[in-house]
Amino acid sequence: MLTRFLPLCFLLGLPFLAVLSVLSASERPHVVLVMADDMGWGQTGYRNHPVLKTPNLDAMAASGLRFDRFYAGAPVCSPTRASLLTGRTNDRTGVWSHGYGLRLQEMTVPRAFATAGYATGHFGKWHLNGLRGPGVPILAGDEYGPRGFGFQEWISVTNFFDLDPILSRQGVFEEFQGDSSEISVELALEFITRRSKAGEKTFSVVWFGTPHSPFRALEKDAAQFPDDGSVSVDHYGELVAMDRSIGTLRAGLRELGIAEDTLFWFNSDNGGLPKMKPETVGGLRGFKGSFYEGGLRVPGIIEWPAGIPVPRVTEYPACTMDIFPTLVDVLGLPESVLLQPIDGVSLKPLFRGEIGLRQKPIPFRQKTKGALVDNQYKLVVTEKKTELFDLVADPAETTDITEELPEIAARMKAVYAETSASIERSIAGADYPEGKVDPLPPGDTFWTEVPAYEPYFEEWKLRPEYQSRLSKGKAAKKNKAAK
Repeated sequence: MLTRFLPLCFLLGLPFLAVLSVLSASERPHVVLVMADDMGWGQTGYRNHPVLKTPNLDAMAASGLRFDRFYAGAPVCSPTRASLLTGRTNDRTGVWSHGYGLRLQEMTVPRAFATAGYATGHFGKWHLNGLRGPGVPILAGDEYGPRGFGFQEWISVTNFFDLDPILSRQGVFEEFQGDSSEISVELALEFITRRSKAGEKTFSVVWFGTPHSPFRALEKDAAQFPDDGSVSVDHYGELVAMDRSIGTLRAGLRELGIAEDTLFWFNSDNGGLPKMKPETVGGLRGFKGSFYEGGLRVPGIIEWPAGIPVPRVTEYPACTMDIFPTLVDVLGLPESVLLQPIDGVSLKPLFRGEIGLRQKPIPFRQKTKGALVDNQYKLVVTEKKTELFDLVADPAETTDITEELPEIAARMKAVYAETSASIERSIAGADYPEGKVDPLPPGDTFWTEVPAYEPYFEEWKLRPEYQSRLSKGKAAKKNKAAK
């Protein structure tokens, strides 16, 4: 059992005895990380959404630690996924925007968990292998798929997916029937059940394709909302099914008898979408793609009865970059599993009670744009200007207070500049043992340009999720406008 982890131990620079002590620990939790796709901060029942009911997320929030200031690592999805897996802001990892591949040189959460003796599995959307367009099943030989980053089992798709999807089970394409969120949870529960009954601890990542466009909800779920002729009905219907799948997952953990000993973390990958009725971001400014709060602040909940015994709501600012260092702290892993510099912090001390101000600002950067959150203050940076906001007094970011608080603005600009300089060193490869960046992974490429997918084009033309990409034949390859 131990021998299959030895090469990875040496790769990560872990002393064998340290790994052995982790493997023999009896109080390690199962871990489940679940992420929605384009779900806004305001789209939960516990935030009093006017039409959407989320009883299962509400129950999870009432039983655990609910963050009212949880941030996605970026305002679009691939960068946030990179930040979660590495604990580092996305520009450090080369994932500049959606559809860019994660560097194999990065250390990741599943690699660390596999080294610690966990069974690791990924289920659902991936979007870190450099391919754009509606999700297609991941090829068996794709080194930038889940397998390349430490997942021993995976049933995954390159990008967003909806009803009746085709997924890849370690490279074997399979068709499924039903809602995509419910399918992903069923697959994850099968993995957790099988591996936990074999005496293994499990690390499971479930990344939904909901509520990303195009919106295709089950009829019973869309019927709960007044039909106003817009896409909002199916958008909200998808969220109903997603919430139901959360309930299925929580119930499944209870049936297995491991719910008390499972750290279950839920969040979204970026802020909500515009043009939905009702709106998605709970009155915040901006939407997906924006560095204002509506583009970055998302639902965030941790449920772990054994580790968070007293449920509560916290205003402590936290982010997806905190997930990796928190889990390292929970498992007692050596810090060498984290590639430095890390932009997140461990939230484990917060599990038992409030810990005061955050000691490390949260950086966000996508090339020439970004933001810096430092407790109550936030700096927003664009090519043309910088703005300073007081998020306690003005959570909707209506008033730039740079002139009122010039010293705070100057301090935060200096921190942002220092962080950007550090990110540039990371981009140059200074963080890696080789001192340089290996050949870059693929990026900004549509799967219609990948020869290995061409044999499936004729069959896939009949599928609604692929018609827009394939209906124009080879001309679709040149269309870079759609995500």
